[in-house]
Amino acid sequence: MVEAMSVAELQARLASSEPPLLCDVRRQPAFIGSPQVIPGALRRLPEAVAAWAGTLPGGRDVVVYCVHGHEVSQGVAAYLADQGLRACYLRGGIEQWKAEGGATVTLSE
Repeated sequence: MVEAMSVAELQARLASSEPPLLCDVRRQPAFIGSPQVIPGALRRLPEAVAAWAGTLPGGRDVVVYCVHGHEVSQGVAAYLADQGLRACYLRGGIEQWKAEGGATVTLSE
């Protein structure tokens, strides 16, 4: 079972001297419908995780998020953890982030 991080925990970690690497792993239709990301997040397709997992910089914690923090982000975080990365997912996803007043920026692909 992969670990979850709350919005408050993520906000604190992002403000720290060693912020985690953020990856938006929403499926393409969900992203196209709402192209806002958490500032600084990398946009990565969940179905291509095997291709991009090795490109992530080592030594940093990785936090992935999807729409609601369910199967997509949990599956990606579990895969990354299996590859030896310190990975977790954002509980509640980007919807919870926005509900708690978290900032977003619009990303165009």
